[in-house]
Amino acid sequence: MTRAEKESLKFRILRLAALKSTGSPADLASRFEISERSVKRIVSEIRDQGNTIRYCPMRRSYVMEKEF
Repeated sequence: MTRAEKESLKFRILRLAALKSTGSPADLASRFEISERSVKRIVSEIRDQGNTIRYCPMRRSYVMEKEF
């Protein structure tokens, strides 16, 4: 995966998380045709960049946490 492809995936995951519609890590992996481990690694990188994203088991989706 190239750097541009990874940045595009990060943007898409962030956008889906803002809409609370990513699905599970397995769903994302299937949607983007990558491994579940790659999804988790990319989400970790998103967090390292200062974004507050977490997995919500009730929604079965990654969500962006609002900062108050």
